Amino acid sequence: MAPRAVVIGPPGAGKTTIGRLLAQRLGVSFRDTDDDIVRTAGRPIADIFANDGEPVFRAMEEDAVAAALREHDGVLALGGGSVLSERTRERLAGHPVVFLSVGLAEGAKRVGLSTARPLLAGLNPRATFKALLDERLPVYRSVAAVEIGTDHLDPAEIVDRVVTALSASSAPSS
Repeated sequence: MAPRAVVIGPPGAGKTTIGRLLAQRLGVSFRDTDDDIVRTAGRPIADIFANDGEPVFRAMEEDAVAAALREHDGVLALGGGSVLSERTRERLAGHPVVFLSVGLAEGAKRVGLSTARPLLAGLNPRATFKALLDERLPVYRSVAAVEIGTDHLDPAEIVDRVVTALSASSAPSS
């Protein structure tokens, strides 16, 4: 069993929204590893960060991704920082990974630089978001089979592009 698509990207890229719509389009189920973590821990991710720290959360995230990759055959959305784990990157090899990219201005607008996102809390959330994008961009690209820019597109247009790109990337080469 393997996911039909694994959706990755930074906060604000639309992983959950696009993942749900993509699953509907493909006629499969949707799973979000952030939801898995919240269900397992019995508390919000922001609480895990605040009370246990990022390393504990990242370990939980790594376990959640490993389980989902083993158990889920629909569309899977990963948390934005999950690809920072080398083990997770290794596990993603061979899967149809879709990187939803978002620019700084659009991403900042979408996330509202809210404190509900623990890594964006602080004195200068916009600078933190820019640093996050700069750090993660090469990592996202290194594991992705497909990259879709999401700026200035509505969710239906993004899903159309994902479906087209996945079809093209899975077509046998001659």
